[in-house]
Amino acid sequence: MKKYVSILFIFIAQQAFAQSLIGGNNIIKTNLSGDAIHNYNITFERSVSRFMSISLSYRNMPKSSLPLQAILKQFINNPAIDFDNIQVGNNAITAEARFYLGFSKMAGFYLAPYTRSASIDLTVPVHYTYQPASPLPGVVLPPIPMQAQLDGTIRSTSYGAYVGMQFQLLTKLVLDLWMIGGHYGQSNGKLQFTPPTPLPALAVTALQKTLDETKANPFTLKSTVTSNSAVIDTEGPWAGIRGLGVTVGIRF
Repeated sequence: MKKYVSILFIFIAQQAFAQSLIGGNNIIKTNLSGDAIHNYNITFERSVSRFMSISLSYRNMPKSSLPLQAILKQFINNPAIDFDNIQVGNNAITAEARFYLGFSKMAGFYLAPYTRSASIDLTVPVHYTYQPASPLPGVVLPPIPMQAQLDGTIRSTSYGAYVGMQFQLLTKLVLDLWMIGGHYGQSNGKLQFTPPTPLPALAVTALQKTLDETKANPFTLKSTVTSNSAVIDTEGPWAGIRGLGVTVGIRF
């Protein structure tokens, strides 16, 4: 009898030890699909009940060449913009709540509403030319090519939801698959150029005309050019798709 009691005790102890390995109310994870394109991120998730958790994530992509240029050219119509030399980076903080529909804590199919605060850092070169004033009657000077490099940040706040599946692998490893979802909100920002020397009046007029010709529907752009600066203020809706993410993490 003592033998069977001992075996039962050992079995219960093993199960308790296994649960302590698998269990835990916290997960730290990263999205491998984002890391692969240098969009680095880290997420901390904490269980607050068997069917719900909350999480906070931070994402950062260092400035680099503009991806998907062909798509952007469909929305921004101005041949003066040097798309090949645009630099873009971003960072975002996302807070979300997850509602799990399975029977295991922080595992199974889930629905996750979230809010995201993001900023996009941009460097946008713009080429333009101006015709200098003639010093003598009948003398026409050649046009002078110029470039204005606009730097600034666009900030957005958006709200959305997505669905996914989270799995417990091995003892501490977690696999989180984002399926599909999206967010919508508002954005505003400012891009600015400061010339090394004051611009001539004719150059100011030429740059103002070039910037006024930029169309970026559905965003509203307002440009102001002086001899000492050029500023573009932008505002408009902000939307995005969230999904097809492969995230791995450690549970503790």
